[in-house]
Parts: sequence; structure tokens; C-alpha cells
Amino acid sequence: MSRTLILLRHGQSIWNLENLFTGWTDVGLTPKGVEEAKEAGRLMASEGLEPDVTHTSVLRRAVETADLALEAAGWSAVPTQRHWRLNERHYGALQGLNKKETSAKYGAEQVHVWRRSYDTRPPALEPGDERHPSRDPLYSALDPSDLPTTECLADVVARILPYWERKIVPDLEQGKQVLVVAHGNSLRALVKELGGISEEAIVGVNIPTGAPLVYELGEDMSEISSRYLGDAEAAQAAADAVAKQAR
Repeated sequence: MSRTLILLRHGQSIWNLENLFTGWTDVGLTPKGVEEAKEAGRLMASEGLEPDVTHTSVLRRAVETADLALEAAGWSAVPTQRHWRLNERHYGALQGLNKKETSAKYGAEQVHVWRRSYDTRPPALEPGDERHPSRDPLYSALDPSDLPTTECLADVVARILPYWERKIVPDLEQGKQVLVVAHGNSLRALVKELGGISEEAIVGVNIPTGAPLVYELGEDMSEISSRYLGDAEAAQAAADAVAKQAR
């Protein structure tokens, strides 16, 4: 028996629109992002999907997307779990900087390495930096050692897999249809795991905002098939645009 998993990157955020490194900065959706979230819900409903449980990060762009998608689909009372391990990659000292301006300052090649390499972290936040997650009430209950000051994709994989194994996999094993609403890099970490994608290949994978990605998984949670709902060419064009943000 296959298991159905739906991955959804949040709709366009305010800082997506402004082409800023967002990371753990808690920003909301743009009007376009709101519409993307609603359309994602309508698409899922039109395909006969209906999740039994939803998992999101604690960041409001993901929370808002989940709420809007569920409402647009007409799904009421779907249990939702939120966890910081599904948060976007922490971009360290790059958070809040414009991607193109950062490329002009440090060089496109260096910024490409910070953005896209698997195991190279951007510069870290200093302990006293106002952007440090220890200053955010969202994380006041966490062990300070769990709070990142910068991350590469390998770090995101390491932090998300325990949540995948302890929370999401048990839901799937019970036959539940699962919706995960998160972020470009946290979802790329899951995509790497599901597809057995190499460290070299995953750097070229981009996930567009607001496009539901549906997986059918085997009993061992490996990928049987995957597809974006809606217009496949539009989803690919949106993914290509993600790759070009720093150019």
C-alpha cells in the first residue's frame, strides 16, 4: 500500500518579493502569496486529496499558507502540528540582505556558494546580534544549543530528519495522508531524503512557492512517484526563477 505525502512551500512572502535573504525572519505573505496558498488548496481538493494531518514550521508565512490552503479546499478541523525543525534554513548574517546587492558586494560566485552549496555555511550571526534567534519569543523554550546562527543545507537535513522520523513517518505508517507546509530549503532536505538524491544533485533542485508536490511512497518511505499539481511548465518556470534570484 502506498502512502500519500504532500509538500507545499509557503506562498510568496514579503521578503521573497523584495528579494531578501529571509531565513528565520518571521514575515507574512504578499497578496500574491495569499492567492498562491488558496490556489494550492483548490488544486489539492480538485485532485481528490484530503490530508488527515498537517505539519508546518512555526514561521507565520508557512502557518498562514496552511490555514489558507485548508480553508480554500473546504477542509475543516484538520489537526496541525507546528515545529521549529521545519523552519527555513538559517542564513546567518545574510538575513535581511538583498540577494542582488550581496552578490555585487561579495561576488556572484561567493554568494552562489553560500546559497547553493550543500555544506558551506554563510557568515554566522554574532551572539549580540538582534537577529539572533535567542531574542525571539518563539524559541524561548528551546535549549540554546539548538538555536542556529547560520546553516548550510546539510545542517537543515540534520535537524529536519529527527522530526521526519519521529512525527511524520508514524502518521504515514498509520495510513494518514500528510500535508507538510514549510520552506524552500526545509522541503529540499525532505526531497533529498525521499528521492535518495545525492549531495551534488540536490544543489540544483529548486522548489517554487505555492505549488503542491505530491509523493506516493512505498512502505519503506522511499519515493514511488512524485508530481506537481497544476501546470507543470509553470511550476518549472517558477523553480527556475528561484535559482536566478541572486543574479
